[in-house]
Amino acid sequence: MPRFAANSRCECQAHLTAIVDENHHVIEGSARRHGVKEGAPAHAINPAQERFDIGWLCPFCGRNTLRSFHKDALQRLADVASA
Repeated sequence: MPRFAANSRCECQAHLTAIVDENHHVIEGSARRHGVKEGAPAHAINPAQERFDIGWLCPFCGRNTLRSFHKDALQRLADVASA
């Protein structure tokens, strides 16, 4: 199953990442700041569209961060075998 990464920055400068599947549904969200990595709840909004949004809850500052992505701008990660 192909996986993709959507990356952005929070206002507190944490690096936000969401790992999404080929349908743009979020599999995992994380945030990294000053070398510390934390889980960051993330959700895709309108994932069936070419241009869709991902919202994160930043674990460092508590902000809800919403960013728009185009499906062709996502970074492809190594494929994962289906279970």
